[in-house]
Amino acid sequence: MTAALEGRNPTVLAELDDAFAVIGDVQFLPGYALALTKRPGVDRLSDLPRAERLRFLADTDLVAAAVENVCAARDRAYRRVNVEILGNTDAFLHAHVWPRYEWEAPEVVGKPVWLYPPERWHDPATTLGPGHADLRAALTAELAALR
Repeated sequence: MTAALEGRNPTVLAELDDAFAVIGDVQFLPGYALALTKRPGVDRLSDLPRAERLRFLADTDLVAAAVENVCAARDRAYRRVNVEILGNTDAFLHAHVWPRYEWEAPEVVGKPVWLYPPERWHDPATTLGPGHADLRAALTAELAALR
């Protein structure tokens, strides 16, 4: 979050009202993105006053809509988007936006993404990189169009 605030986070897709939209470091589910709070020191959603909480959630909804639109247009097997605010590992408010697909393995398709095997999270073939430039551009353009 600090890197995004300082303009040093290369994964930032767009600065929104109360969040940064960023593309995920892993792309084994193409289109994975996050909404990161712009408020330093905010650990959980309930740390924000209600008006700011609603603005953060509105930004999260914007990221989710962009992911849904882009993923549905790029892959006919797109199923839905899952939005999660967990915060069990990173102590700053952020929301995960996971696209889900029909081509996912049966043992994980109906379960939380966090149950994917560890090797999927570290697969160089799906780590964010230059091969995701088109996806990144599409998400950025869709965020701009939705705003």
